[in-house]
Amino acid sequence: MDRRIYGIETEFGIAHSAPGARQLSPEEAARTLFRPVVAWGRSSNVFLPNGGRLYLDVGSHPEYATAECASLEDLVAQDKAGELLVDDLRRQAQDALAADGVPGQIYLFKNNVDSRGNSFGSHENYLIARRTEFARLVQILIPFLVTRQLLVGAGKVHPAGPEDFGAVPVGSGAPSYSFSQRADHIWEGSSSATTRSRPLINTRDEPHADAEHYRRLHVIVGDSTMSQTTTALRAGTTDLMLRMIEAGQILPDRTMADPVRSLREVSHDLTGTHPVLLADGARRSALDLQREHLEAVRAFVDREGAHHDRVPWVLELWERTLDAVARQDASAIDTEIDWAIKKKLLDGYAARDGLDLSAPRLAQLDLAYHDTAPERGLFNLLQRRGQAATFVPDERVEEAARTPPATRAAVRGRFIDAVVASGHHYTVDWVHLKVNDRTQRTVLCKDPFATEHPEADALVAGLRAATPAGDGPAHGDAPVI
Repeated sequence: MDRRIYGIETEFGIAHSAPGARQLSPEEAARTLFRPVVAWGRSSNVFLPNGGRLYLDVGSHPEYATAECASLEDLVAQDKAGELLVDDLRRQAQDALAADGVPGQIYLFKNNVDSRGNSFGSHENYLIARRTEFARLVQILIPFLVTRQLLVGAGKVHPAGPEDFGAVPVGSGAPSYSFSQRADHIWEGSSSATTRSRPLINTRDEPHADAEHYRRLHVIVGDSTMSQTTTALRAGTTDLMLRMIEAGQILPDRTMADPVRSLREVSHDLTGTHPVLLADGARRSALDLQREHLEAVRAFVDREGAHHDRVPWVLELWERTLDAVARQDASAIDTEIDWAIKKKLLDGYAARDGLDLSAPRLAQLDLAYHDTAPERGLFNLLQRRGQAATFVPDERVEEAARTPPATRAAVRGRFIDAVVASGHHYTVDWVHLKVNDRTQRTVLCKDPFATEHPEADALVAGLRAATPAGDGPAHGDAPVI
């Protein structure tokens, strides 16, 4: 497929801190956070005018799913817009608590593990061709995803050493730093589960598109990424692998004997050289496997051509990151790749204050890196100082919080604007638009690339015609924006 629809779902950690006073539970904090959402959308599970979805997930985690995106730029902008949206809710919640005389602060973290060891996800979605043999795709993609954390892991401090989750990681027992936050919480290579037994790839067949032509690949092994360039590389490398697989490229069999064990071993080996066991008995390092994937993709692009103008950028950063791991010198990537940006920050504090990785202060800084609040989040501070690169300008992120990308999300955004202004009850999901009135008007939108839909546009026109001028919110005036 030369065209791709991308999406990212991010679950945010939530906490309330009130030293010397009663702390709100995550459930209480989440209910406070979502008051404006419920007031606007009559639910804690809503689609927004920008085409994205905002809801409370299992465990009282606020979750934001980007709208359907057809470019890396739109995906990054939509993903970062989610941070703006949830932080706006945090500020409103903070004001509401102050008005009620409740002390303390609400925190939102775009990370993957809480202090009790619970994990929450960042799921990637890729539209793939239905004709692609899915079992073959999964077989080829798993070794890539196991080793992809060298490129796009968020990094994590383990003050007491990595835990043994049944797959003994490299360096177990001593304080350490790993590529990935999510790796220690994955239990299967692929399955239809997401919470009970987390796999690298979820195989449930929910295309959210015309099932005759498309399927959705649901990757749940990735870390939540703060860096825009890491997010772009995460989707860009995976898209290139998919394009090659969909084209029927013959590739060597790199099936791993135990993908979950290998995932954890790779995460805890910052040299990238630890040999992981393949199903055929061979042993290969994560660096070797990633270089083979890169060279196969580069040869494919040389032969077939680049399908978008960011492909050279993806290939260059892919290679530069592998070179940095091989040299054990991250200075060439420490403004672009999350694990390297964070490690530079932590190493600087450790050297200045004479700390090692067991120091509670470094664990606090690790968490603060993921704080979404612009005024205190460490990543946001680094970005303002020019110590973290950007992929899209701030104006594009701000626009993405209000405006859908040029995909089916534009149809949905127009409908939400019109139906909210009209005061009608309505039901929306990824493919359906429904007005809950006597007519029960429903429109099915099966093409995720289509920015126009005659039936939906006629429905919107009817709603707007029936809405007196000046009534209802203007585009983007949802209280969560």
